[in-house]
Amino acid sequence: MNERQRLRELLLQKSYRQGTFTLTSGATSDFYVDGKQTTLDAEGGYLCGRLLFELIRRHPQPISGVGGMTLGADPLVTAVSLVSYLEKSPIPAFIVRKEAKGHGTGNYLEGKNNLAPGSLVAVVEDVVTTGGTLLKVIERVENEGFKVGLVATIVDRQEGGADALAAHGYPLVAVFTREQLVGKEQQP
Repeated sequence: MNERQRLRELLLQKSYRQGTFTLTSGATSDFYVDGKQTTLDAEGGYLCGRLLFELIRRHPQPISGVGGMTLGADPLVTAVSLVSYLEKSPIPAFIVRKEAKGHGTGNYLEGKNNLAPGSLVAVVEDVVTTGGTLLKVIERVENEGFKVGLVATIVDRQEGGADALAAHGYPLVAVFTREQLVGKEQQP
């Protein structure tokens, strides 16, 4: 079994649930992917880091940082950064706050001092539905003077997020689409 197949197995075992759920977007869904159950698992976190790092490494331009919105992206950016170090191609991580820090520097971005001004960065998320969180992350990252060169997720729910991001000029790259994760028969 390769790493991608093993991650799919872990996602289905630990993160995928059927039922009635309210999503971050406010929409209801008959399934939920609780990505943190996999990204906070030792093996799952490592595999997410490996597979996202491979997407970053294949990008045509060198990516100098990896970040995302707290809390969902925290384990992902840490895993990618650690894997990149082990692969002798270190990429620093950064975290985007939901609200500006209320004291000290007032930053939205933690870890930005590890990046050169104007760096090309990747932004990541565990699960994408509408793309709203990633669009907010992209805006905050670019307002800090960095350029987003890659937008990636572990699971694209295939519910408009990729289209919304593409409409703003940011194609979404996914380790898995919903269809790849659970198959066509479970599509709405």
